[in-house]
Amino acid sequence: MSINMGLSDEQRTAMAAAVTAVLADTYALYFKTHVYHWNVTGPRFHDLHLLFEQQYNELWLATDLIAERVRALDFKAPASYSAMAAAGTVSSEGKAQKADVMIADLLRGHEAVVATIRKALALAATNGDDATSDVLSPRLTAHEKYAWMLRSTLG
Repeated sequence: MSINMGLSDEQRTAMAAAVTAVLADTYALYFKTHVYHWNVTGPRFHDLHLLFEQQYNELWLATDLIAERVRALDFKAPASYSAMAAAGTVSSEGKAQKADVMIADLLRGHEAVVATIRKALALAATNGDDATSDVLSPRLTAHEKYAWMLRSTLG
């Protein structure tokens, strides 16, 4: 079946790859944030446990929106952990460690997702793909906010 959504097959392919990279990085960061939520300890346990919970819940919901954009471009979302890892740049590994190390690791993760989103948004602008921009722009805002919150938590 022919896809007629105002983007060429090449543009859709490029956009799907870019959005899949955002999905993979978001999913990895979701997983790591959830692991840190489970394993954080120390005097700031309660506050960090809640902060990480807020973030992983929001990230989980975002993965569905991002994956649906991949599907709207008529491509399949990654169907395994290994496919997710291969498509992204953020590691999902969240080793139990001191709270400040966890916070700094999550901060780096959010900054990496920001970079991935910015690349995808630049490609969307080049291709005139406003629908992808509409999905990714709020994600950029969310990750920049979480990076600020984590940076501020580190002091």
